[in-house]
Amino acid sequence: MGVRHPRWLAIHRVVKRIPRGRVATYGQVAELAGLPGHARQVGYALHALREEDDVPWQRVVNAKGEVSARSEPSAESIQRQLLEREGVRFDLRGRIDLAEYGWRARKRRP
Repeated sequence: MGVRHPRWLAIHRVVKRIPRGRVATYGQVAELAGLPGHARQVGYALHALREEDDVPWQRVVNAKGEVSARSEPSAESIQRQLLEREGVRFDLRGRIDLAEYGWRARKRRP
């Protein structure tokens, strides 16, 4: 599935809505993109982003509020740094309090 596949574009549109200083989970993004149960598709779509794509990928975390492991060793620390610059705080276990920093998206009208 290519970068411009309609499913991935729907995922990118949702991620672009996440405000600075907030995070969403992969499952939440999938649900809002009309792909319930397809959290992994969100990961694939974000992994395929190009540098010139204007999608705040760093704002998507796993259901535990953690930065997910990546194949590139430095990617996790880059994501954490980007989130910390936006004011998102991590606890001693490396988790984000989703009750405090989680994005509460409003459903868009069709």
